[in-house]
Formats: sequence, structure tokens, C-alpha cells
Amino acid sequence: MKIKEGYIISTVAGENVVLPTGDDLDLSVMITLNDSAKFLWEQLQEEKTEEGLLQAVVANFENVDQEEVKKFISEFVKSLKEHDFLA
Repeated sequence: MKIKEGYIISTVAGENVVLPTGDDLDLSVMITLNDSAKFLWEQLQEEKTEEGLLQAVVANFENVDQEEVKKFISEFVKSLKEHDFLA
């Protein structure tokens, strides 16, 4: 899976905000991401599986509870699918 083209992350008032780009901007799809979700979003700029996301988190952060991370990744991916952010 991979994030669709046409979105950027920007910091607005200290918040990580995903914004659509292009000519026909639909700001109703603007979302905010916590730092963990931002990390996953950035990982999904390239094709990754949920297992690949888990490996990236484990490699980049110390002392993570893999079961908690798996749950977070699963919920995050589900939300991305529901909002049609994945290619």
C-alpha cells in the first residue's frame, strides 16, 4: 500500500496537517496527524505492507511494544482506507 499522490504534510500552528494539492482543492479532506501517524504517513510515500511499517517503527524507535504498535498501525491503515488516502 502507498499514499495517493496529491497530498503534502505541513506544520500549521504546531500541528501536522495533511493538505491536498492541485487545482481542485478539497479542504474537507484536511486531517491532522500526531507524530506517530506522521511517521507512518511518511513511510507510506513508498510501497509498504503493515509488516514493513512495523519494521520501520521498531528500527527507528527504542523500547516499543510491538503489539501496541501493530494495533496502532492497523487502526491507522483502516482510517486511511476509509478516507481513500491509499493508492
